[in-house]
Amino acid sequence: MISLGDIQAAAARIAPYVRRTPMIDVKAVSETVTGARLSLKLENLQATGSFKARGATNKLLSLPKEAVANGIVTASGGNHGLAVARAARSAGVAATVYVTESSTEEKRQKLRRWGATVEVCGKIWNEANVAALAQAEATGAAYFHPFADPMVVAGQGTTALELLEDMPDLDVVLVAIGGGGLISGMAVALKALKPSVRIIGIEPEGSPTLKASLDAGRVVRLDSVTSKVATMSCGETDVGVFDLIRDHVDEVVLVSDAQMEAAAGWLWFEFGIAADLSGAAAIAALRSGVVTLQEGTVAGGLVCGAGLDGVGL
Repeated sequence: MISLGDIQAAAARIAPYVRRTPMIDVKAVSETVTGARLSLKLENLQATGSFKARGATNKLLSLPKEAVANGIVTASGGNHGLAVARAARSAGVAATVYVTESSTEEKRQKLRRWGATVEVCGKIWNEANVAALAQAEATGAAYFHPFADPMVVAGQGTTALELLEDMPDLDVVLVAIGGGGLISGMAVALKALKPSVRIIGIEPEGSPTLKASLDAGRVVRLDSVTSKVATMSCGETDVGVFDLIRDHVDEVVLVSDAQMEAAAGWLWFEFGIAADLSGAAAIAALRSGVVTLQEGTVAGGLVCGAGLDGVGL
């Protein structure tokens, strides 16, 4: 689907339009989550509040202006929709974002503030996506897939380039998984530049899309999705994304919604970081013991999305 060269080209393309997000060391905390030397990349401070701005911007910049003349449409748990709404505004065209019933009102309000038309449709992303595709077909609007588009995946992969520049001694990276676009793009870059890096993906127990597919050796459609984390709930991934993850990701683990809620509260208490539940997934995996790292290991995690999920917990 993509190569390191595609990711490096994306980094150059989007550099004027996105932020290089900072790292923060996890130290001087009241509750230790790991014996490893852990740092977090704060993609919650990215434009629109998540890494998704990288992929949507790369997709937009890869297209001629006439391709988006009839607007842009997508389906999203919230974060990709925000990135698409921003891209549409920069292009001066309309955006329609189909979100799931489980998407938060906070995300919906932000979408409207970015000027998007918000349509609530379906319990999981796959159902909302059917409606988005139908509108794109009917209106001629450009459709921006949140994880199966090579330009989007390459854009998300630029996160890994920055991470390795800031942490050249990186041993392990923990990445939240929804449809798989972020971890697949990052994994291609990480394994090309530092093959020894161990890549651990994190999914909700109620939406084990990639883990179920990896266990089966092929892409499978989940019988049900029970996680309330809209940004990580996907009933079926893409074959190309699956292939990248199968070939580059070392392990996929599961955490509960409650563990992510507690982790979001921990981030707010310890750092004043307002993360959505996907943004708390790396900390949830460590606090719950699903992932244990040896002392001295150099680990990186992503706070991949902003939200108010942990505020007040």
